[in-house]
Amino acid sequence: MTSTAPDFYLQLANTEAELRAAQRLRYKVFVAELGADGPMVDHDQQLESDRYDNHFDHLLLSDRNRPADDQVIGVYRLLRGNQAAKAGRFYSEDEYDLAPLRNGGRQLLELGRACLHADYRRGTAMLELWKGLAGYVEKHNIDVLFGIASFHGTDATSIAEPLAFLHHRHLAPPELRVRARSEGFQAMDLMQEDEIDRRAALLATPPLIKSYLRLGGFVGEGAFIDRAFNTTDVCLVLDTKQLNASQVRFYTGGRGT
Repeated sequence: MTSTAPDFYLQLANTEAELRAAQRLRYKVFVAELGADGPMVDHDQQLESDRYDNHFDHLLLSDRNRPADDQVIGVYRLLRGNQAAKAGRFYSEDEYDLAPLRNGGRQLLELGRACLHADYRRGTAMLELWKGLAGYVEKHNIDVLFGIASFHGTDATSIAEPLAFLHHRHLAPPELRVRARSEGFQAMDLMQEDEIDRRAALLATPPLIKSYLRLGGFVGEGAFIDRAFNTTDVCLVLDTKQLNASQVRFYTGGRGT
């Protein structure tokens, strides 16, 4: 990245070209960088897409100081309950039983495909995305946020400590406790709680997951091994009525949800 300070701009994708820009960034991160693949990955055009894309809203963060054809540097994919009804289901239901959330009678928002360009992961870009997300949550009166977040790789033993930490310290209460589906289920209690080195566990936990935990988020029961995407996934759940107030101010620039 150049030394020029970024000129950030947030918007929802409104055109096919803007959706393609999001899919190109997803390809760079999930496919080229992390080794994901799938039936709708287009290696020739360098696009990562799936059948849910046309049902989601896509929150885009752009840096207007980059070349005009390469300005999108952050993406969040957003699906509300009424949109999921049109799609047939939530994307997360491929991996998790969402019955506790579906049966709760509350307004749901699924978050997915969150990614940042490698050049922007040490700056304020993620905070900018959170600000945009906060505005979206407020506009649509969302009660519960949830979505899949991933550890790279499919060897659960290599991430036993952070998985066990999440299970023992951040397991969702029963009314929010979604459960990984049996075909990819991976138990997370791979260590006893008193064996966990908290600092080491947090260092091994991806920044996005730690952001949810700081806001008061939980994880569902069990991880899901996604071999096609080369990831070990957890389902994060966040009740907007129980957000950590100080962290909300930090992540949303003083604006609550």
